[in-house]
Amino acid sequence: MPNITTLSAATLKRRLSVYPENDALKIRLHRSISWLSAAEKQAEDPDLYFISLWIAFNACYAHDGSSATIKTERERLKSFTATLVECDEEQRIFNILWQKFSGAIRVLLENKFVFKGFWDFNRGEIQSWESAFERSNTEALKYLSANNVAGLLEILLDRLYVLRNQLIHGGSTYKSKLNRKSVKDGSQILEMLIPVIIEIMMQHPGKDWGKLAYPVV
Repeated sequence: MPNITTLSAATLKRRLSVYPENDALKIRLHRSISWLSAAEKQAEDPDLYFISLWIAFNACYAHDGSSATIKTERERLKSFTATLVECDEEQRIFNILWQKFSGAIRVLLENKFVFKGFWDFNRGEIQSWESAFERSNTEALKYLSANNVAGLLEILLDRLYVLRNQLIHGGSTYKSKLNRKSVKDGSQILEMLIPVIIEIMMQHPGKDWGKLAYPVV
């Protein structure tokens, strides 16, 4: 398994400079890289680091929300993930998942507090969550062994999305001791994935990455 090296925001910005100024993909990735750069400056503050990283990630797949048939956030994530994996001929995302699975990824997956079903149960919306939680983690292991990158990435991003909601929607105290491990593990995963995601998108400018949200007008 090759070692994974990720590019800095400055390096990615230099590579993006060759794109035409009005190119929609360039605008999308420029926004993402700007937040990746912001994250690099917040590395000592786990909450702000994770939030900046998530915005950088969100900028990669955010679509124009004006349509009445707009997909849900999870549907957009699933569609984006499938396209991303299709374009990843060098299997860089799988290599990251493989190398990190025994550490930050496994710890995050085994954390019930970033599992959506756990909170659905606590809100009284479902009758149980444990079996679904165990099934999800078993599926993640199967996806890893079967090299099903899209399946594993979907499960992982679903957990990160719950963590994102806790922070963005004010469901967590700033610098709280209760979720330090989750935030740090989530950040560790995103800091590896996002530069690779940006690089993959940059290498496939002809791919349909969706209609740009909030275009420059």
